[in-house]
Amino acid sequence: MTQDEQQIRDLVRTWMEATQAGDTETVLGLMTEDVVFLVPGREPMRKEEFAATARAQAAPGGPRIEGRSEIQEVQVAGDWAFLWSRLRVKVTPPGGAAAVERSGHTLTVLRKEQGRWRLARDANLLA
Repeated sequence: MTQDEQQIRDLVRTWMEATQAGDTETVLGLMTEDVVFLVPGREPMRKEEFAATARAQAAPGGPRIEGRSEIQEVQVAGDWAFLWSRLRVKVTPPGGAAAVERSGHTLTVLRKEQGRWRLARDANLLA
């Protein structure tokens, strides 16, 4: 495994751990300023909207988020890379409401900025 691939795998691990811990600032630091998220049935989401949603979820009384990402492939081409993975997410609302579980594949494009890999584009097909 190359150093770039290891750094990308570490980014995904950090993202998952920070999301589960409600550490929004760490997650935001793992993405580019021009990041775009593509989600079925919605308009593309930019960093500002992602940040607002993530902060609301991480606030006291927010849902508990658990997840697992199984990276299937990582390809690096200079300062750009992509990965695809199988993602499982479980969101448990506060107050004992039933958890919502989704799973599917993601396609993620990363860009190396100042020596660090950051998420630049993400398309998920969670259902």
